[in-house]
Amino acid sequence: MCRRTAKGRLWAVYGRDVESPRNYQILIRSDDDGHTWSDPKVMVLPCRAVRAMSASIWTDPQDRMWVFWGQSFGQQDGRYGIWTIVTSNPDAENPTWSKPRRLGNGIMLNKPTVLSNGDWLFTSSVWKTDNSIKVYASRDHGKTFELRGTANIVNAELRGPDEPMIVERKDGSLWMLVRVRGIGQTVSYDLGKTWTPVKRLKIPHPTTRFFVRRLKSGALLLVKHGSMSEKTRREKLVAFVSDDEGQTWQGGLMLDEREKITYPDGVQAGDGTIYIIYDYNRTPNGAVFMAKFREADVRAGKIVAENARLRGEVARLSNGDRL
Repeated sequence: MCRRTAKGRLWAVYGRDVESPRNYQILIRSDDDGHTWSDPKVMVLPCRAVRAMSASIWTDPQDRMWVFWGQSFGQQDGRYGIWTIVTSNPDAENPTWSKPRRLGNGIMLNKPTVLSNGDWLFTSSVWKTDNSIKVYASRDHGKTFELRGTANIVNAELRGPDEPMIVERKDGSLWMLVRVRGIGQTVSYDLGKTWTPVKRLKIPHPTTRFFVRRLKSGALLLVKHGSMSEKTRREKLVAFVSDDEGQTWQGGLMLDEREKITYPDGVQAGDGTIYIIYDYNRTPNGAVFMAKFREADVRAGKIVAENARLRGEVARLSNGDRL
């Protein structure tokens, strides 16, 4: 997962020993737009038998940078927990971090959404249970959080890690996309208090993570596997844009055509540059890559803007390590 600060520093977080109770997280940074990356600057390494998993980075409206991760006692404890540390100086040589803080149950993974009324919404999931999707809200800039609502995947056969992401639509409703056996959707018309039952979209997709976010232009960005008409494996990572709130999608920029590419996450800089980070060959040996491009590249289906870069290497694991 990645983030870009107001001054241009890139931060990335990724896991080691994934899919094991020894899972832990590493935070690194780049001060040259992703050409080179630092040694680990922060490690999230809980005590023995506690797993740190599914990390994410977010910059809030006050320019503070939050690092989130999930914790579980052992491989899966059925409750999990969202934990966070925060820094107000992410561009410093040695940022000062807050003490770790638990926000609620579940695995968060994805970035929060700031609504037009100022509310912050955080989504999490307690996997494969009734009302598994949790929506936490903060109305005081992150000082306190409360559980605002839940969403339910009625069809148990579709249930999985969920990995929900929220977009506020132009009519004020909230559109949440969910990882099911494909891509699912649910809608809230009351700021996240209640949600329609999660149903599968007709967009073909394997059972894996995708990424959706609103761009500064107002268009929506979707990064998924394969085209809008084919279901692929974990391969062919492609970016699309929508001008009608997700009803139709245009463009199709191929970010990486290889097999075993997963878990895209992204951020758009103030100048419009889009950064998408993802992993390759997660286990047993793997690497982290980043794509840098602009909305015009997505619409054209090819690189047309200057300074774009695909398949830039962020981190490569040595033999014996696991992503």
